[in-house]
Amino acid sequence: MASTTPPVDRNADGDQDKRKKGGFRTMPLILASEVCDRFAMAGFNANLITYLTQQLHLPLVEASNTLTNFGGTSSFMPVLGAFAADSIAGRFWTIIAGSVVYLFGMAGLVVSAILPSLRPPPCSPPATPCQRASGWQLTVLYLSLLATSLGSGGIRPCVVAFGADQFEHEQQKDSAEAATAAAADRKRRYFNIYFFTMGLAVLLALTVVVYIQENVSWGWGFGIPAIGMFVSIIVFLVGFPIYVLVKPGGSPFTRLVQVVAAAFKKRNVAVPEDPGMLYQDKELDALISTNGRLLHTNQLTFFDRAAIVTPGDISPSGEPDLWRLSTVHRVEELKSIVRLLPIWSAGIMLSTAGSHNYTFTIMQAQTMDRNMGPHFQLPAASLSIFSTGAMLITLAFYDRAFVPLARRVTGLPSGITYFQRMGIGLAISVLSVGAAALVETKRRDAAARHGLVDDPTAVVPISVFWLVPQFAVHGIGDAFSSVAFMEFLYDQAPESMRSSAVALFWLGGAIGSYMGTVLVTVVQRATRGPGEWLQDNINRGRIDNYYWLVTCIMLINFAYFVVCFHFYTMKPLEVADEHGDRDKECELSSLQKNGGATANGMV
Repeated sequence: MASTTPPVDRNADGDQDKRKKGGFRTMPLILASEVCDRFAMAGFNANLITYLTQQLHLPLVEASNTLTNFGGTSSFMPVLGAFAADSIAGRFWTIIAGSVVYLFGMAGLVVSAILPSLRPPPCSPPATPCQRASGWQLTVLYLSLLATSLGSGGIRPCVVAFGADQFEHEQQKDSAEAATAAAADRKRRYFNIYFFTMGLAVLLALTVVVYIQENVSWGWGFGIPAIGMFVSIIVFLVGFPIYVLVKPGGSPFTRLVQVVAAAFKKRNVAVPEDPGMLYQDKELDALISTNGRLLHTNQLTFFDRAAIVTPGDISPSGEPDLWRLSTVHRVEELKSIVRLLPIWSAGIMLSTAGSHNYTFTIMQAQTMDRNMGPHFQLPAASLSIFSTGAMLITLAFYDRAFVPLARRVTGLPSGITYFQRMGIGLAISVLSVGAAALVETKRRDAAARHGLVDDPTAVVPISVFWLVPQFAVHGIGDAFSSVAFMEFLYDQAPESMRSSAVALFWLGGAIGSYMGTVLVTVVQRATRGPGEWLQDNINRGRIDNYYWLVTCIMLINFAYFVVCFHFYTMKPLEVADEHGDRDKECELSSLQKNGGATANGMV
């Protein structure tokens, strides 16, 4: 598996000073900062559906779509954050800027929760009809949500890559073969540790913060996450003297556009049969190919025209016009991105299917028996702890038990390939949505048997713990799929596009969230009438039918993933030999796809 190492901004003290920076000693600060940050985000988002429906009195579908759109925007903004980090500001300062903007958004919501003038008066229907939030009150809400979305754009695409930057100098001490194997193992363990640590923070937020929101006050419920975000900024800044800071290497998006432009201009030029005739410039590509240049592939040959030298492409001084001529490495950067898009798109449906866990499922839980003893009632939003807990247990089991056992069978250091891990996660996610449909059917039947169909505020005599299996199965699937998709994008994207690859991961979540909104809207309009599936009175609605629809879509998506995997080609990369000779070009073995010379990765 190819390691990725961007150029490092060396200071005046040179290599000796650089060796004093980075490494595992930076991890406590980075992870501690991320724990506070993720604690803040999870505590802020976990119970918003309750705040919108019970405090601002928004209808269920409107509140659900508001949060889904907000989640989609938050996941889309990392594209802009990645652009800023890779081309202008660098990852460190992009994280800081994003955190500050996010903090301002959280502060706005804290103020709206504290000041009575920024939310409708309390109500108790039918005696006191509920008044929907006014335009001014919703404006404050939307501006606060927008600020948090913008802020997350600076945080999400950079944190994972910034952590990996701290090990950059260690990757150059071994031979090429040993360094590649060590880098693969570090990345796998790093991604597992990252998701595990973030899961712990989420678990804390879903228990402590949600309890405070429902039993103390919404002001404190939003204020504590805001304090957590402030602490994360301070902790992250403390480590500045020991961090490895990566210099922005220019926008990778610009290079991709240049390749497309050059290929289009030469669309009528014949592609030579000998790839050796295509343009190469090691010096030009040095800063974006520190681990070796990408080798030519015979796929997507239209873009090879960008590397054909024609009159006027190179100036008398020897400098190429990059809008007319690209190197093979830059052409292959674009091909790598295009090739991974189909498999990346298979992960979009995971976000679409999971979006109901923070909307419809919470509304279901509010109608069920949540008592845990005579003096404690489980907050509906805290049910997500079972998903997070299952994910944490699965990650620990995967790293400590599953991988060593699988390694004995497959001979792979990672146990199984990330393609296999993706497939397992996608299959488990189908079971999660199917379980949700079965439980909702049981809940509706219980409401009908006790004559509660027309009383949406009544507690249906069925335990809320019937919802636990679907959350747990979802968490297990997430432990497989999320880490695998992140590792796949990080590994198969060009090395100069680390932040952009992580942004692509979050962009999939954005598109999935928007698709969730579209699906909910389409279902609501298609079923409008006496048998409407999605309505404020969920006892009379048919959310179970909606879940079955999503289950069928997920099955189709799984088949699509298998087809995409079958046709996928791993990126080929030149590697240096033990003496640093890069003139010897060899293609990295596709262990992550094939699991060896003969075994197919999906077997």
